[in-house]
Amino acid sequence: MYPVASAPAHPFARFRRSARTVAAAILIASSSVAMPAYAKGPESLADLAEKVDDAVVNISASTTVEARPGNRAGPQLPPGTPFEDLFEEFFNKRGGRGGNEQRGESENPRQQRKSSSLGSGFIIDASGIVVTNNHVIGDANDIQVILHDGTKLKAEIIGKDSKIDLAVLRVKPTAERPLKAVPFGDSDKMRAGDWVIAIGNPFGLGGSVSAGIVSARGRNIESGPYDNYLQTDAAINKGNSGGPLFNMDGEVIGINTAILSPTGGSVGIGFAVPSSSAKPVIDQLREFGEVRRGWLGVRIQNVDDATAEALGLKGGAKGALVAGVDEKGPAKTSGLEVGDVIVKFNGTPVKASSDLPRIVASTPVGQKVDVVVVRKGEESTKSVTLGRLEDSDKPQLANLRQPEPENATRQALGLNLSGLTDELRRKYNIKDGVKGVVVTRVDPNSTAADKRIQPGEVIVEVGQEAVNTPADVTKRVEALRKDARKSVLLLVASATGDVRFVAIGLD
Repeated sequence: MYPVASAPAHPFARFRRSARTVAAAILIASSSVAMPAYAKGPESLADLAEKVDDAVVNISASTTVEARPGNRAGPQLPPGTPFEDLFEEFFNKRGGRGGNEQRGESENPRQQRKSSSLGSGFIIDASGIVVTNNHVIGDANDIQVILHDGTKLKAEIIGKDSKIDLAVLRVKPTAERPLKAVPFGDSDKMRAGDWVIAIGNPFGLGGSVSAGIVSARGRNIESGPYDNYLQTDAAINKGNSGGPLFNMDGEVIGINTAILSPTGGSVGIGFAVPSSSAKPVIDQLREFGEVRRGWLGVRIQNVDDATAEALGLKGGAKGALVAGVDEKGPAKTSGLEVGDVIVKFNGTPVKASSDLPRIVASTPVGQKVDVVVVRKGEESTKSVTLGRLEDSDKPQLANLRQPEPENATRQALGLNLSGLTDELRRKYNIKDGVKGVVVTRVDPNSTAADKRIQPGEVIVEVGQEAVNTPADVTKRVEALRKDARKSVLLLVASATGDVRFVAIGLD
C-alpha cells in the first residue's frame, strides 16, 4: 500500500476570492461576444468501462532462480535499449531462500532470488486465452492471472514474441466464474484525435481507467524492427503494460506497451501495439506457439532526396534501397540486385525503408509475391517466393561509421583514393573478395565526411558502374557532371564486404 499524503494548502488561496470576482466580471463583459465552439468529448465513459472491465486482468509473474554473482532474476530488458529508460515495469524484488528468510546456515546452502512483476492483460477468448506483453512475463516460472473480482488463476504460456513484445497465456476457467472476453477492433481505422480508454494495473493498484485520444499513428520508437505504435495521451504508468486500449465501441485497438517519460510516470506520451500488428502475431502464437515471419533476404537502407535524384527515381525519395542480397535468400534466386529500389511489395507501396521489414514479416511463409523495383530508372516486377525469417535473420541497415583522416594520393569528392594493394588490404583488414578503390583519407569539411565515409572503406561503384582504379572514379564523376547530374551515387563497401549506397552532391 502506498502512503497517501494530504494535499498542501494552495499557495494562491488568499487570491481566490478576488480571482472569482475578476472571472465574473470578465464573463459578464464578454457575454455579448460569440464564443468559439469546441469539440466535446463523451459526457461519461462509465458505461463503456463497466462493459469491458471484467475482461481486463492483472498479471503477476514470478521467477525464482539460484542466485549467482551477477545473476539478476526475473524479466530483464537489455541494458542501453530504449525500453530501459522508456518503460520499466513495476517490479518487487525480494532476497532470501524462496522469499522466506531463515536464520542459520545449512551445510550446503542454496541461495535463491525471487523476482516478481506486476502487469496487465485482457481476455480474448472465454475459453481462457489471455494476451499481455512479453516483457511482463519474461522468463517467469510462475504466472497468475488475477480477475476483476480478485479470483486468481494459474496461467501457462502458449507462446510469446519478443519482436512485437506480445505473449499469449492460457488459464482454466471455473464453472462458478465464467470468463468474459473482448473483441479486437480495426486500429487502421483510428485517426489522430479519436477517443480511447486504457484499463490496467498501474503501480499494482488494479482496475484503473484512464481516457484520452489517439495522438499519432505509425510511431517508430526504435525498440525493434517492426515498430508501428499508436501514440496516446491516455495516462499509462508502470504496471499498465499488456493492458488494452479500447475504442468507443469497447473493441481493443491497441496493447499498451511503453511510455516516454523523464519522470518515470505518465507525461501523456504512451505507446500501444496496434491491433492490426498484434492480431496476426497472436493468431500464429495460438496456432503454432511461435511466430513464422516471411523473409526476403535483403539488406536495406533509406532513400534520401540526393539518392533519389542520383537513381532517377520519379516522385522523389521513397522505397527501400537494396544494399545487400543474401546469397541463400529468396531475393537472390528471384533476380533482385544491389542498387534496386523496392517501391511496392505484394501490392503494398513501400514509402520508406522501415515499412519493408514489417510488410514482409506479416506475409505468410512460402507465399509467392510480386516485388516492384526501380533499377537504373526503369521499373520492373520480380516474382519472389518468401522464405522463413529465423531468429538470427534480422533486417539490417547499412553500417555508418565515423571518418578518420589519413594521407593518400588521388582526390575526388573530398576523398583521397588509391588502388587496392596487398599492403592496403593488410593495413585496413580488407577481405580478399572486396574489389574497387580504397579510401585513404576523407576531407573533414566535405559532403563525404558528412555522409560518414571513412578511410579503409572501398568505392565499388560510381553512378552504378564498377570502378577498379582512382582514375575510373574521377572519369565517372566528370561524366556525370557533364550530364548535368546534381549528385553521384557511390556504392561503398566496408572492409568485411558489407555495402551501402551514399549519394554525394556534385555542386
